[in-house]
Amino acid sequence: MSKAVDISPILEFLACPTPRAWVDWALQNQDILLIDHANCEKKAASTALNLMYRYVEHHELLNKLSRLAREELRHFEQVIAIMNQRGVDYPQLGAARYAGSLRKEVRTQEPARLVDTLLIGAIIEARSCERFAALAPELDDELQRFYLSLLKSESRHFRDYLKLAEEASSAGEVESRLSVLLERERELVESPDTEFRFHSGVPSG
Repeated sequence: MSKAVDISPILEFLACPTPRAWVDWALQNQDILLIDHANCEKKAASTALNLMYRYVEHHELLNKLSRLAREELRHFEQVIAIMNQRGVDYPQLGAARYAGSLRKEVRTQEPARLVDTLLIGAIIEARSCERFAALAPELDDELQRFYLSLLKSESRHFRDYLKLAEEASSAGEVESRLSVLLERERELVESPDTEFRFHSGVPSG
């Protein structure tokens, strides 16, 4: 099993923990959990690559996000290998409202657009890490080992995005924007959803 990772900085960073109702929902929908987890890894790699194409003048961003994209694609390969082993099909799933709703908060002018995009990347990575930790103790041995193994890299991704945002802005602006974005993220995590996804809210009804 992977060495324990201290996620207390992530718990302090996020505005709320994952509600127990979501954990119970995930345990009842483990096939969808794996399918949407695979989708999340692909989307994370795509986000990193899009930033690399758009902001070629930022050398540190290119280096960090190149590594992040490789790791996300490796995680995708690991998820689909587990799905294949378990006979889980890979259908198309509609996207959760989570990431799209967060990205609606992104300002349009530069460098504010870059700062907000990086901060949202940090929030999504932090939430993913927090959910891996919340789920792991209640999953079977294979999935538990896998999710715990992801904590180290996911927690580093969170810190990388946050550091890049600070380098592209100022501590004051980052703090100001984080308060807005984290509050919006809290609303999405705690409010009802009709369909289960890795980043969905709690079940409605």
